[in-house]
Amino acid sequence: MTTATDPASNTQADFAALRARLHAAIPGGAHTYSRGDDQFPSSAPPVLARGKGAYVWDTHGTKYLDYGMALRAVTIGYADERVNAAAIRQIENGVNLTRATEIELEAAELICDLIPCAEMVKFGKNGSNVTTAAVKIARAYTGRRYVCVPRQHPFFSFDDWFIGVTAIKRGTLADQAATTLVFDYNDIDSLKALFDQYPGQIAAVMLEPATHITPCPDCPTKAQWPQTPCSACPRNEGNFLHQVKALAHAEGALFILDEMITGFRWHLKGAQHFFGIEADLATYGKAMANGFSLAAVVGKREYMQVGSIVEPGMERTFLLSSTHGAEMPALGAFVEATRINAAEDVPGHLWDYGARLKSGLAEVATRHGVQDHVFMEGPAVALNYVTRDASGQPSLPMRTLFAQEMLKHGVMMPWLAVSQAHGQAELDLTLEAFDGALTVYARALNDGVEAHLNGAAIKPVFRAHN
Repeated sequence: MTTATDPASNTQADFAALRARLHAAIPGGAHTYSRGDDQFPSSAPPVLARGKGAYVWDTHGTKYLDYGMALRAVTIGYADERVNAAAIRQIENGVNLTRATEIELEAAELICDLIPCAEMVKFGKNGSNVTTAAVKIARAYTGRRYVCVPRQHPFFSFDDWFIGVTAIKRGTLADQAATTLVFDYNDIDSLKALFDQYPGQIAAVMLEPATHITPCPDCPTKAQWPQTPCSACPRNEGNFLHQVKALAHAEGALFILDEMITGFRWHLKGAQHFFGIEADLATYGKAMANGFSLAAVVGKREYMQVGSIVEPGMERTFLLSSTHGAEMPALGAFVEATRINAAEDVPGHLWDYGARLKSGLAEVATRHGVQDHVFMEGPAVALNYVTRDASGQPSLPMRTLFAQEMLKHGVMMPWLAVSQAHGQAELDLTLEAFDGALTVYARALNDGVEAHLNGAAIKPVFRAHN
């Protein structure tokens, strides 16, 4: 088996042929735009063959330590035997039966016991469907038209109501996009302005609880996270999430948290538990089944039951109706992954590893004199790495160079997603890769990135033209 540092492996000719085949068969070359060629250095393998633990292998057998972790969908590790066995048991039970299944009921009751706001649940196969379902619930319950989202949160759904407000408008309906209003995260006045402009017309406010930016930037307990969570802070009820919920409820709108990324990472019960808040509705996916295709919209019974069929004479809401929404293998994987997360405190490991990773990069960057140009920001469980050019400005070419050089040392780091399978050996490998990558980065700051970058720089996903 070759390694990522073997110059004989991964020739550009092979990569070019694979890319050509991908783009001939698949619009965009992948089924998520974040996996596209324009999101990675040209030296990155366009096709991966398998993953195990914290590692992936390309079609040449080249091994990489992975920090993409299937777009943050894997928190325990690739191909975990216990999770796979649970899914296989459900495959042997039939995969998908004619009526609701035993595992469907077990999974539904489990998530309702686990998540603070969950009194009912509808499962789906991807996040876009359940976030759109949450919007539909809010509109059905309130009889109102508009939904508010923060401009700082990059993605809620592939449906027109959201994509139509991004830079990529082609193929969307303007009248659907017009129902989405944009405010600024951590700026309650910007949200108040929308309620003032559209009185009695806003059905819901939807936002992520946190990214690398948190709803309590001045929280005095932040240095003690996660041992002392935001919920234990004496100022907890003043954080931005509480402000949003109070405003939404005062105006008759629902408060929706999109926990697609935060769920099962910040805390087993979700970021809403960590931040001491309960949503009216919340959406989950990605990490809930360790990579298996599963998503969920959960919420208070009062709102969720708009999709029920047991209230005589109630006007119906066609909520989510999906042949594969309750597919049994994914639900079996969710139940087992949740057991592992609880028994082994996987979120605690993610926090701990992230803290060591952040401090490790800081030490290496300082040693190379580039600490103001390459650094990590955000809480240890939700890190974002920043790359700046010689003038101190954020730079996609420099980010590409950093990712390119990390690949040369066997580390694939398109962003920062950690799993339980990332341990001390993986941290040591990463710090060694940092050392090599930042040697080149420092040179590029002096003589220009173009002299060191092989191929085009990565581009934003949300742009109007290719």
